[in-house]
Amino acid sequence: MKTRTGLKTAGFALAVMLTIGVCSANAAAPHNQKDDGASLSKQVHRELVTLPWYGVFDNLEYTINGSEVILTGQVVRPITKSDAETSVKKLEGVTRVVNNITVLPLSEFDDQIRRAEFRAIFSGASLGRYAMGPVPSIHIIVNNGHVLLDGVVSNQMDYNIANIRANSVPGVFSVTNNLRIG
Repeated sequence: MKTRTGLKTAGFALAVMLTIGVCSANAAAPHNQKDDGASLSKQVHRELVTLPWYGVFDNLEYTINGSEVILTGQVVRPITKSDAETSVKKLEGVTRVVNNITVLPLSEFDDQIRRAEFRAIFSGASLGRYAMGPVPSIHIIVNNGHVLLDGVVSNQMDYNIANIRANSVPGVFSVTNNLRIG
């Protein structure tokens, strides 16, 4: 009996080793062009969301066209714009970066609205979870009294609550809700 069990165990171990070998060979195989684009997209995303000054009042987006990366969005600090370009330029496979990021104008009025919008949107239990983590999933962009909400929420209810709360802040000229449900 022991011999039979030993053979079964050895056979199972051999099957596992062969499976691992096949998986390793597949992992080492060259990626196709579509995978390279997805990989570059993940790398660009990682670089942008880990910028030291990137936060809730900034919104960075990008488009990849072959080996060219086009950066867009709005930021509060000029250093965030330059850091975004610098970090994406160093990625392998990127030959050119077009930096179309807008630096928002300095304004105490806009700063007051930013703080008020942050409190209004994230103070309740229903949306407070979106403020957690280093980069919240809801971004609040304020430009000359006009508010833009961008990012991702879990459901229609959160989308509606964010919209109602953003519109409740006094002194805001308009609110554009570009939140996506995902």
